[in-house]
Amino acid sequence: MEYVSTRGGTGAVDFEGALFSGYAPDGGLFMPQRIPSLHRDTLQRWSGLSYPELVKELCSLFVPAKLVPRNVLNELIDRAFSRFRHKNVVHMSRLKDGLNVLELWHGVTYAFKDLSLSCTGQFLQYFLEKKQKHVNILTGTSGDTGSSAIESVRGQKNVDIFVLLPKGLCTQIQELQMTTVIEDNVHVFAAHGNSDEIDEPIKELFADVDFAGKYNLMSLNSVNWSRIMVQIAHYFYAYFQCAPSLDTTQLPMVEIVVPTGGGGNITAGCIAQKMGLPIRLVTVVNSNDIIHRTVQHGDFSLAESVKATLASAMDIQEPYNVERILWLLSGSDGRLIKTLMEQFNISKRLKLPEDLHRKLSETLGSCSASDQDIVGAMRRCWEENQYLLCPHSAVAAHYHYSQPHSIPRCCLAPASAAKFQDALLRAGLAPQIPPEITALTALETRSTPLERGQDWAQVLRGRIEAVAQQW
Repeated sequence: MEYVSTRGGTGAVDFEGALFSGYAPDGGLFMPQRIPSLHRDTLQRWSGLSYPELVKELCSLFVPAKLVPRNVLNELIDRAFSRFRHKNVVHMSRLKDGLNVLELWHGVTYAFKDLSLSCTGQFLQYFLEKKQKHVNILTGTSGDTGSSAIESVRGQKNVDIFVLLPKGLCTQIQELQMTTVIEDNVHVFAAHGNSDEIDEPIKELFADVDFAGKYNLMSLNSVNWSRIMVQIAHYFYAYFQCAPSLDTTQLPMVEIVVPTGGGGNITAGCIAQKMGLPIRLVTVVNSNDIIHRTVQHGDFSLAESVKATLASAMDIQEPYNVERILWLLSGSDGRLIKTLMEQFNISKRLKLPEDLHRKLSETLGSCSASDQDIVGAMRRCWEENQYLLCPHSAVAAHYHYSQPHSIPRCCLAPASAAKFQDALLRAGLAPQIPPEITALTALETRSTPLERGQDWAQVLRGRIEAVAQQW
């Protein structure tokens, strides 16, 4: 299994090469050269597996045993999930009106990103210890990625992590989960800008191939293939939990509704679908609706500005993983994707070719939800089930409540409601806050401000160079 850039301008790399990369040198994103196709008997055999066992089976298809022996891969994944609070790692809540909610948030930071990042952190350690190597992780966050990434590598001697968060645009809890980690290898920057703006200096540093190579820069955003790979398991687990029977002549369809920000999770769903899993995918967004407009009208263009919403982790204008989805649907046409993405990077506007738009709309359904829709779904779910949804999960629930369904449906829940007290209060609901989250407010915090007008890329360069001198 080798990995190639979506833009076709970079030689193939193995899993280790993809793991330790951010963007590919040509500006694209790494994807498997070949997507494995699963037969019906494999799906039937897997249907009784636990979530961790599914992760192991899927990862073994993308990580060759010559790189990571299967028994070692199993141990790394078991270690990754050892800190999860739920005995099954994830949990399906079956609620009234056919609302099935797959809780992906039982990790340390109460967000779905703990699932993929805990595994990615273990994969990193395996190769770093083997090679006696040090890396610098550079990651932006709209809320949850930063804390999950920090938890996956905090205190590790061969990793330094540099996280940029959008000051005031995360919830207080999300910010505290990052700024209260006082470890020598953790460097948090509080930027006075939005999620798209903090991505710019990160792209600039990765585009400087000499700098990125000299300081072993890598990313733990969903730019990193390893995160997409682990998330493929969400769809297989959701399918097996919701499909009525696999003994029918034609395997039953299940609809999976995916709250979407940067697009990594929905990309994993598209790969699961391409592997032969009979699922219908719906990508749901908040008022920052570029993905919805792309699916419905082929219009991959920026709005005038990012809108602040209750589902703050999805307040994103440039969902970079759309590039991976378009590459999949184009038949791995790197030349076409390079042309399209270069056009978008220049003008921030792109009209998809008609054939590509048709394939996209056949692959994905879509919906956008206003803050009013989010609050309405949160209230209804509580009134009917005494069950609290986070505002991102409520975007999926809004779709469920507003769209009738004839096949089983599962809504992915990316975060615990406990992280979004303001949204709960806005909906007239009482937050239920775990003690470990309440305790964050009493801890010491540490972060470096990035003010408007500063050269953020230069500040990051300086810190990375300074840290490297200590080695």
